[in-house]
Amino acid sequence: MAASLAAGAARAQSTDAAMPGMDMPRPAPQAAPKGMGMDQMEGALGPYLMTREASGTSWQPDASPHEAIHVREGDWLVMFHGQIIGVWDSQSGPRGGDKGFVSGMLMAMAQRPLGDGELQLRAMLSPDPQMGPAGYPLLLATGETANGKTPLVDRQHPHDLFMELSASYAWKLGRAASAFVYAGLPGEPAFGPPAFMHRLSVMDSPEAPISHHWLDSTHISFGVVTGGLVVGDWKLEASAYNGREPDQHRYDIETGALDSTAVRLSWNPTRNWALQASWADEISPEQLEPGVDQHKVSASAIYTVPVGDHGWWSTTAAWGRRSSQGVDLDAWVLESAVKPASAWTIFSRAERVDNDELIPALLDRGPAFTVGKVSLGAIHDWPVGEHLLFGLGGLYALDFVPGALKAAYGSTEPHGAMAFVRLKLR
Repeated sequence: MAASLAAGAARAQSTDAAMPGMDMPRPAPQAAPKGMGMDQMEGALGPYLMTREASGTSWQPDASPHEAIHVREGDWLVMFHGQIIGVWDSQSGPRGGDKGFVSGMLMAMAQRPLGDGELQLRAMLSPDPQMGPAGYPLLLATGETANGKTPLVDRQHPHDLFMELSASYAWKLGRAASAFVYAGLPGEPAFGPPAFMHRLSVMDSPEAPISHHWLDSTHISFGVVTGGLVVGDWKLEASAYNGREPDQHRYDIETGALDSTAVRLSWNPTRNWALQASWADEISPEQLEPGVDQHKVSASAIYTVPVGDHGWWSTTAAWGRRSSQGVDLDAWVLESAVKPASAWTIFSRAERVDNDELIPALLDRGPAFTVGKVSLGAIHDWPVGEHLLFGLGGLYALDFVPGALKAAYGSTEPHGAMAFVRLKLR
């Protein structure tokens, strides 16, 4: 799925106004009476600015800008965000292909004080199932299946219709501390950085990262319960969740035992930085490999700073490792985006991945290859209504494969391009 709100943490405002300059002290979070700006509101999970909250229970820098339409109804604050993206995708060589598809998301969030804490409800839907079970062509991407029998290779799988249906409740433990519980069917466990379609550094790109299954593929786990403790700018949390990835049926709600575990430590040392380290033990995550478990670790750093009156610059560096049956596979990601003015956003990403699914064997995974991808793109937005933007964008990606794979990917360097249009609520 392409760009979206950093899920559930919308700084609902009707303009593109950026946060104040980074040399200013952080304002103290406080309860939000009517009329208070969203960049002064307290988060749903703790006594910090709402702008810190990203997908699931993950954190991003406090300086992150957000947009959403928000409505006050008594004690409830209701927020809406969404975008629909039409993409034409062209991937080179015998493993590539051309396809037009629609992606995006629609999200609603409702939040209110309740007792001694804060209640939040979220729902997020995706049009991805309309792509068909095989998703879209994307060189070097692997993971999941279109038919329950063979793995998807050089394609990005679609997300399910229901991307998040969750609830959370946080208890205040003092001026700078809280405890919270989060549950989702589906939802996102405490692993990795914010999911890629919610990271400001690349959320405007319609192209999924090839490192998705190392860092953030758990963001639509069908069954999650997370408990956490926030003390100042630190957060420690643990999740029990259903480790099995969604199957090829994209319109249903799946269930399963909460058999997997994740633990994450997050730290926001300043309003411009968000750091995390996490670990997960997943029980039989792959539908085509029942009984094969995976162990994952990840670490990431996100830096975000305002640019001018209406812009920003955000960069994410992340590393992830998947370990299974004695084999360790690493993924490295560096992505950055800059919005120099309200109309333009320029985004880029570089990845290096160890992948043993590119040449699947009959009874086992194939050999591991180190591959890479770099992409560069841009989008221009025009306001077409008080709360609606129309965008036109494109990107180009260059893929890097070792000599042993060159014949499989064609005589020229493999590459891909996407052109896209977008309607976005603001």
